[in-house]
Amino acid sequence: MGGLIFAAPASGSGKTTVTLGFLRAAARQGVAIRSAKSGPDYIDPRFHAAASGRDCVNLDAWAMTPDRFRDLAAHDPGETLVIEGAMGLFDGAPPDGKGSSADLARLLGLPVVLIVDCARMAGSVAALAHGFATLDPQVRVAGVILNNVGSPRHEKMLRRALPDTPVYGAVPRNSALSHPSRHLGLEQAEERPDLEQFLETAADTMAEHLDMQALLHLAAQQDVPAGKPAPMPPPAQRIAVAQDRAFGFCYPHMLNDWRQAGAELTFFSPLGDDPVPQADFIFLPGGYPELHAARIAATQNFLPSLRKAAQTTPTYGECGGYMVLGDGLIDAAGTRHEMAGLLRLETSFAQRKLHLGYRSLHALRGAFPGSHAGHEFHYASTLRAEGEALFHARDAMGTELGPMGLAQGQVHGSFAHIIDRGE
Repeated sequence: MGGLIFAAPASGSGKTTVTLGFLRAAARQGVAIRSAKSGPDYIDPRFHAAASGRDCVNLDAWAMTPDRFRDLAAHDPGETLVIEGAMGLFDGAPPDGKGSSADLARLLGLPVVLIVDCARMAGSVAALAHGFATLDPQVRVAGVILNNVGSPRHEKMLRRALPDTPVYGAVPRNSALSHPSRHLGLEQAEERPDLEQFLETAADTMAEHLDMQALLHLAAQQDVPAGKPAPMPPPAQRIAVAQDRAFGFCYPHMLNDWRQAGAELTFFSPLGDDPVPQADFIFLPGGYPELHAARIAATQNFLPSLRKAAQTTPTYGECGGYMVLGDGLIDAAGTRHEMAGLLRLETSFAQRKLHLGYRSLHALRGAFPGSHAGHEFHYASTLRAEGEALFHARDAMGTELGPMGLAQGQVHGSFAHIIDRGE
């Protein structure tokens, strides 16, 4: 089972573009390729799946047990696993950087190929490459990919500075390979009408400028240890899951755990004004409801059926789903939209505030008893939250955050995304 990790010295170095181009180029060559994304990321895996034609998993060295991410990283003999890192190689949660891409490299025993944005450097690339390669002897930096190279002359200067470092390619600067940004990260894959053109352009570029065979050979020399994680039990036998552009942030491994335990999952689209299906449990994942708040508020089937079903059916919302369970949501323009009214919760994007970080969660009530590891990332401000708390929360440093989320009867939710069982 072969694999490697594409990482970088910092965010914005071009990891995603290089990864997507490599995945599509390898798939076009008939390579059995699959991918993973380091950390709690809902956006990049959709692009990975579009590029490779295979589902992409998240591997989180902070929130997942080693058995969990080893199990998710395992794949069939003959397949190649490509993991895209997050942020810089050694950037993780405070205080000690746990959860970094370097953590995955250590725990999975995979080599790292460092993608370096060379747009504003020449000979200094040698010091950068040397520092990353020697900082931690347990992290094998096998070589570099030079990105945003300005000219053939620039490439020669960079390569001359790296006589003892394997260079797996030099990618020229190309404005056609830029990604649009949005307040919570990259634009979602399904929202980009030129996605196929972008992926083909990226693949053409990587096929021409990367040493594809050397990278595949590097990956083939590795082995990923297997793991047997303790599954997350399903909250009920029949589970209705909201799924569309407004409710798209749900970890596949959690749903797979539920399926493997015998739960029946039915998906429905609130944006399509589907009524909530008959079920024993209703799950509204996170997403971008603030971008579709007027449409959600105007639904003739979804909100009325949700209000009715929640009277007798346990109902749970994460982040965006949590906001929809509230009384009202104020969008970025300052317009208030009536939501389900099942929790005494008012949220606003007119008053933006970043909430970001890993969370250790202990359930005080609700359908997910015990302790869990999760993550919070949103810009919503809470104007009002009244009721019983769902979780007690701590951050990655162990700092007490106090009560988190709300519960009212059988309806409950919070801004945290549950990732795995906690300790």
